[in-house]
Amino acid sequence: MTTVKTYQKVNTHQESSSFEISRMEDIYDKYHGKVDDPHRHNYFTVLIIKEASGQHKIDFNSYELGKQQLYFVAPGQVHQVIENEKSFGYVMTFSSQFLVENSIPLSFIESLNLFSNYGQSPPLLPEENQFANITTFTQNIFELFHSNAAMKYLSIGAFLKLLLIECNNIYAINSAEENTYSSNNQIIKSFKNAVNTYYKKEHSTSFYADELHITPDHLNRTIKSTIGKTAKEYIQARIITEAKRLLYFTDQTNKEIGYELGFNAPANFSAFFKKHTQVSPSNFKKHEIKTLS
Repeated sequence: MTTVKTYQKVNTHQESSSFEISRMEDIYDKYHGKVDDPHRHNYFTVLIIKEASGQHKIDFNSYELGKQQLYFVAPGQVHQVIENEKSFGYVMTFSSQFLVENSIPLSFIESLNLFSNYGQSPPLLPEENQFANITTFTQNIFELFHSNAAMKYLSIGAFLKLLLIECNNIYAINSAEENTYSSNNQIIKSFKNAVNTYYKKEHSTSFYADELHITPDHLNRTIKSTIGKTAKEYIQARIITEAKRLLYFTDQTNKEIGYELGFNAPANFSAFFKKHTQVSPSNFKKHEIKTLS
C-alpha cells in the first residue's frame, strides 16, 4: 500500500522557521537528482522555474516542465516534481504563520486566483518582461533570506506580497478577468469555503446558493465568469480530487470511499467517478500505483 508523505515543517533544519527559499539546482545537486515520492505539504509552495525538463504532477494531473513557468501548490495538494535533468529556478515555501507574523492577512491569499487545493493547477506562463519582474522579486527574497538584515522577514513578506500581486495580475490578464477585488470576490471566497466544509455531504448547487443567500443562477454566473466553470463543475472537481487521493493513499474500499463522499450506493460512486475520469475507481488505482511508484 502506498503511503503519502506529508511534510509538516517548512524548514526541516530550523523547526521554528516558517519560510524557506532554495535554488532548484542546489536541491538537485543535494539529492543527486533523485526524484522524491508523491507527497503533500501543510504549507504553500511556489516554484519559479527559469528552465527545466520533465513533469510536475499535481493531484494526478501532469504538466510539462519548461522555461519561464510559475507553479502554485496549496496546502494539502499531492505533488511530485520529476526532472529529466538539472532544473534552474527557485522553490519558495511559507506557512500561514509566516503570513500572519509578517502583516499579510490570510484573506489576501484567499483572494488570489493562484492557489487551488484541487482541480487543475497548470503553470502560469508570464511574458518575458513579466517573468523578469518576478525574478527580481525572487532574487531580492533569496538574498534577504540568506542575510542578517534587520527585520528581514518583514522585508521578505513585502517582496512576497508584491510577487503574488504581480502573478495574480498576470493570471487575471490571461483569463480576461475583471478586477479580482470586485464585489463578486466575497461570493467566490464564501463559496469555496462552503464547498470545502460540506462537499462530502452536499453535492447540489442549490445547497450552496442557499448557504450564501443568493439564487443558484446568480451563483453559477459569478463562478463561471471568474474561474471558467459552473458551481456544479467546481463541486464535482472537489469530489473527484478527494476520491483520487483516497483511492491512491488509503486502504479504503470503493464502497467506503463512496459512502465517505456522500454517495448512498457504491454503484452511484463508481458511475460518477467513471463519468468524470473515463476509468473505473479500481482501474484508476491500479494505473496510478503503477505509473507514480
